[in-house]
Amino acid sequence: MITITGAAGFIGSALAARLNAEGFNDLVLVDDFAARPDKGRNHEGRTCAERVDRADFPAWLEAHEEQVQFVFHLGARTDTTEQDAAIFDRLNLGYSQEIWRLCTRFGLPLVYASSAATYGGGEHGYSDDHGAVDRLKPLNPYGESKQAFDRWALAEQEAGRAPYFWAGLKFFNVYGPGEYHKGRMASVVFHAFNQIQSTGGMKLFRSHRDDYADGEQLRDFVYVRDVVDVCHWLMHHRKDSGLYNLGSGRARSFLDLTKATFDALDAPHDIGFIDTPADIRDTYQYFTEADLGKLRSVGYGREMTSLEDGVSEYVRDFLLKDAVL
Repeated sequence: MITITGAAGFIGSALAARLNAEGFNDLVLVDDFAARPDKGRNHEGRTCAERVDRADFPAWLEAHEEQVQFVFHLGARTDTTEQDAAIFDRLNLGYSQEIWRLCTRFGLPLVYASSAATYGGGEHGYSDDHGAVDRLKPLNPYGESKQAFDRWALAEQEAGRAPYFWAGLKFFNVYGPGEYHKGRMASVVFHAFNQIQSTGGMKLFRSHRDDYADGEQLRDFVYVRDVVDVCHWLMHHRKDSGLYNLGSGRARSFLDLTKATFDALDAPHDIGFIDTPADIRDTYQYFTEADLGKLRSVGYGREMTSLEDGVSEYVRDFLLKDAVL
């Protein structure tokens, strides 16, 4: 069995679809299914052995560990605007620690979701070198929770209390099918598609820094298919434990992203600007770019999807058809 937490979510559901396509049908899908019926489209079509409630999963894993071959822990609270640190302490830190300890105890390989939010404003760069982790200063409680777990995991490894193989994936700005339920946290591609369809135009956040023009804020946008490819590869690799960046490796502007969305719709560019909301303005990242050197050095060689190709596929094959994977 392969277990996937966050299986009704964006990346988790995409991974389940990929594994089904590869013939892996003995999946255990873990999520808070009852509380989020809006995510049903992401998992109802999946072939699986069992669906397990998130709260019940640790006990389930303890009872079924001999049947489990791999654990993907992709479930998390991902709202970067949430300021209640206690929520993240429980769902992102404490829960992840519990899964880590069980995987260590039972000798199960583990891949878990970290985040590029750990890099904060990028003042210390975007290297996934373990020696840089303690210097990072996230900008919000979400990023702090991911940073806290990364640091804890490295300390556990140093103390000899780690799964025989583990990888913490620092996801950058992931976009693609299956994010329809994320609301404000959905990608700019998703919001641009909906705005263009309803109004003919798109409003981007205005820059509030003198060194960036409006719309020229830069992010590393990575297509969800590439994220899933790396997860799939790590499931077979099972060595070289550690933290890994997972992005495209190339920063692109929000203007680039939005223009690609217009082009995928064969629509004329009509882009305006609005002030960045006050509640996120002080913690807004103006530049992110994944250093993929470590991932490449351990053998992952597939090229990442270009922004234009990824946006085109997402818009034409999924958003226009109201489809998920």
